Amino acid sequence: MNSRISLHYNYTGKLDNRKEESGAIDAKTVVFLIICCCIVLENFIVLVAILKNHKFHNRMYFFIANLALCDLLAGVTYIVNLLMSGERTLQLSPAIWFVREGSMFVALGASTFSLLAIAIERHMTMIKMRPYDANKKYRVFLLIGACWLIAILLGALPIMGWNCLDNLPDCSTVLPLYTKKYVAFCITIFMALLLAICVLYARIYTLVKSSSRKVTKHSNSERSMALLRTVVIVVGVFIACWTPIFVLLLIDVACKHKQCPVLFKADWFIALAVLNSAMNPVIYTLASKEMRRAFFGLVCGCLVRTKAARAVLQPGFENSRSKSSSSHCQKQDKENPEIVASPTSQKSP
Repeated sequence: MNSRISLHYNYTGKLDNRKEESGAIDAKTVVFLIICCCIVLENFIVLVAILKNHKFHNRMYFFIANLALCDLLAGVTYIVNLLMSGERTLQLSPAIWFVREGSMFVALGASTFSLLAIAIERHMTMIKMRPYDANKKYRVFLLIGACWLIAILLGALPIMGWNCLDNLPDCSTVLPLYTKKYVAFCITIFMALLLAICVLYARIYTLVKSSSRKVTKHSNSERSMALLRTVVIVVGVFIACWTPIFVLLLIDVACKHKQCPVLFKADWFIALAVLNSAMNPVIYTLASKEMRRAFFGLVCGCLVRTKAARAVLQPGFENSRSKSSSSHCQKQDKENPEIVASPTSQKSP
């Protein structure tokens, strides 16, 4: 047991609260782990669908792929967080604890900056009304790289020294080794980013309404509007899922230790925020017809290949071929009696 971790958890009251709720942790953890596994699987499929389909290789879908990568990272980091929580928390060193919690801040920061990058890209596209220029693809990757760099820097600030290891009265209750000033700083940044995103989309909506004729004449207008609706829904769901945890952290900053019992229920607020990462793939497939086709095409293709592989191993596979395929094979055998073809080498007409 690490004495410094135990000291901070005991001071904030989380140690006593954990002992009182020890009977409900296991079932809750199992449910959260199942949700996180679904998050990882969903976003992995979205990533593969975008990377394999060449018509998705443009600026907008690169940003969506980056957002899916952020969601996948959020699922993985929360799985690690759950597996290292409970009694294992008190056995961690402060450095490992900062890495465990900082990874969640990195995932949140990357998601938020990605949403801002998407809003900027949509705004520039609506203003210029120009089709995608492949020669400027490097700008997309520079912007995505900047998002990750800033997010990693933001999540690494506590381990670099901005923490409360030597100042217990300034410690957060939800995050006992984080100083309240750092928590307030992060909330301020995220709120400012979300406000900027909302302003950009309001501006985009105004531009679309005021120049409807130009939009209808634009060759990619229909696809652009579909993507715009999708991203607006993504932003709305993001705000709905993350607002409760932001409010909880604001209460944490303003409240004194052991005076706000709601702070000991932070796991449910965090779970709602992480659930946002499971919603985005659903939004992509429901709101975008192209993404829906690619998503289900990838899933169904894997299932078909699996069934075909099983059928090849069955002894009656050759007899289960269709009549048209069999007649075609017989015709080829008569024309070329010296060639004996296997069932898998023939192509159906």
